[in-house]
Amino acid sequence: MHSASAESHDQAPDLDDEFLWLEDINGDAPLDWVREENAATLARFRDDLFEQMSEDILTALDSDDRIPMVTKRGDHLYNFWRDTSHPKGLWRRTTWDSYVTDSPDWEILLDVDDLARSEDTPWVWAGATVRRPDHTRALISLSPDGGDAHRVREFDLETKTFVDGGFDIPTAKTRLAWIDDDTILVATDTGPDSLTTSSYPRQARLLGRGQVIDTAPIVAEVPRDHVAVFVGSDVGAPNGRTRDRVVAVDAIDFFNSRTSFIELDDLRAADGTLPTTASAWESAWIDIDVPTDVSVGIDDDFVLFRPQSAWDAGDIVVPAGGLAAAPTAEVKAGTIRPQLIFSPDAHTALRSWSWTRDHLVLELLTDVQSELLVLDPQQDFASTPLPGVPANHMVGFGPVDPDDDATANDFWLVSTGFLTPSTLSYGNLGGSSDSLDEASEPGETTVIKTSPALFDADGLTVEQHFATSADGTRIPYFQIAEAGLTLDGNNPTLLDGYGGFEVSRTPVYSPVVGLGWLTRETKGRGVGRGHDIPAGRRGVYVLANIRGGGEYGPEWHTSAMRENRMRAYEDYAAVARDLIDRGVTRTEDLGCAGGSNGGLLVGNMLTQYPELFGAVSCGVPLLDMRRYTKLSAGYSWKAEYGDPDVPEDWAFIQHFSPYHLLRRDVDYPPVLFWTATSDDRVGPVQARKMAARMQSMGVPDVWFFEDTEGGHSAASDNKQAAFVRALSYRFLWNALTGE
Repeated sequence: MHSASAESHDQAPDLDDEFLWLEDINGDAPLDWVREENAATLARFRDDLFEQMSEDILTALDSDDRIPMVTKRGDHLYNFWRDTSHPKGLWRRTTWDSYVTDSPDWEILLDVDDLARSEDTPWVWAGATVRRPDHTRALISLSPDGGDAHRVREFDLETKTFVDGGFDIPTAKTRLAWIDDDTILVATDTGPDSLTTSSYPRQARLLGRGQVIDTAPIVAEVPRDHVAVFVGSDVGAPNGRTRDRVVAVDAIDFFNSRTSFIELDDLRAADGTLPTTASAWESAWIDIDVPTDVSVGIDDDFVLFRPQSAWDAGDIVVPAGGLAAAPTAEVKAGTIRPQLIFSPDAHTALRSWSWTRDHLVLELLTDVQSELLVLDPQQDFASTPLPGVPANHMVGFGPVDPDDDATANDFWLVSTGFLTPSTLSYGNLGGSSDSLDEASEPGETTVIKTSPALFDADGLTVEQHFATSADGTRIPYFQIAEAGLTLDGNNPTLLDGYGGFEVSRTPVYSPVVGLGWLTRETKGRGVGRGHDIPAGRRGVYVLANIRGGGEYGPEWHTSAMRENRMRAYEDYAAVARDLIDRGVTRTEDLGCAGGSNGGLLVGNMLTQYPELFGAVSCGVPLLDMRRYTKLSAGYSWKAEYGDPDVPEDWAFIQHFSPYHLLRRDVDYPPVLFWTATSDDRVGPVQARKMAARMQSMGVPDVWFFEDTEGGHSAASDNKQAAFVRALSYRFLWNALTGE
């Protein structure tokens, strides 16, 4: 890892932006405007139906019958849990024997609600990292407002208290990793020079117990115009199987990076101590010399490589989205001769991978349908499918604990579908001496827990269809509706999507969608935008798998980046037209919703395809693409969208910047913008400015709501999540049905 710097990218404000004053996130005048808009929006939509939706969603989110998903650390299974009595949540743990019962006995480690009351801070849980091998300490992350910035404090798992004088990192967008009992590797905010232009840490420091962070030596550093430095470690395995290793990643942008690692045994002195000087660490980093668009994963014996574009690795060419492996020892010695172990095809893409002790398991998507493939490194990575994956469902695979001899090749499976509540199963791939689940045979699974149905799915069915985009590309989408749906266009339909950053949208059981939309039934007394909807029609939900996502691998994503961004919007519009052409719905009955990059997506539907939609719900969105790199963490997304400060890039970016596409002679459908003051990723100001500009143009039915907490999810607890989602659904239902 090498130090570098970059020039500032500050730019004078746009002179033609009359709403720059709303960019002062916590300014008095902007917040007065927010309060007025919130009051108007709630006065309009907070009625009995809204309250019913919110209550129903909250009841489902707080259900005691949900599966408490767990992470094994040592002899315990850890879980974070929110419910009616504990809206901010409980961090707790139990044993295997207790967990498999219907009523596990949970040991409460931290009550976040009690902590918030005692410290007079509305803490939001952001995760914990338990120290190995003794599992007696943890580093707990808590956000003061639900944003990405969090405070990190050391916690004693035996006394169940924060450690007096322990590690305590002030609120920042921190990344860290345990090195040993008294040392951590931490990347955090230690002053202006320590951050990238994207607002993330660019320096990693070696912090000893009791040491002031500002005085800790910098052991890795990246240029200021890169996204961030990320750090990780794999240390303290109880059986000594895992080499003690630390990893640093120079995230150049969202899709390009350089990975380096240190095997700590190479740094240790004869007495086992590690050096504390920056020079000793800086010279020890082993750089993995591959193209920057090749993702790297390091395990004990192998390094895995997944390229974004075809990689000529010498003896072989690894295709985009393929997976190759090379022995870790050879990579350490500077030789990379990878073996191709997975190659995608036109229908199948690699979604993720994970290791048990003796097996590599690939999660695949075949036409957005889940598949699992088990590879054996000892048999030249020979592959065997893991059976039992149903159609239109997703199955997530997770190793239980490869470092424990009893669970070395055990795994969790979580199966879910649009209408199928989650099921948690336990299995064993063979090759280990024991298993926690004594009934588990190699390759078989045992159902451990099943979530109850949280909405009435009786009579509903899931179908997959394909639309044809403007350039002839087939775009898959899922349709969830009543079986035998009447195809007369009179069905209130919600179109969902994302289409960015290689994020795949897949089948998942969502009580929020189920209660907020699929179980809604028209009363027949409302009037939509120009026609009556018959009584008794239930909501139709559609999920579009457009380009920009990762449903078909990296090329599905890269084909809609930067100057090709319009393809994502053409795909989404094609799905909308297909729904209309098939008679599922019509413009007056078709709404769309999206958040974050999905907010940019529906913002472009609003401005480029207003004739296709009867309503738009636009959450935590990007909208001002001229200034997005100056707002919150926007600078980090230049690789996805382009750099508006470069004239050649602005030439194409301006065509998908909704804030600049607004016209006075266009009839826009009703729109709700919703966001959060504490969102430190996208920020609330783009939604503010878009709503204000539309209102100033005299556009009717422009609504705005901004919550003060919740960060980028606009939800710091279940109650807030239920409230904001119910507001979105109530707005859409009213706009499409008139009710």
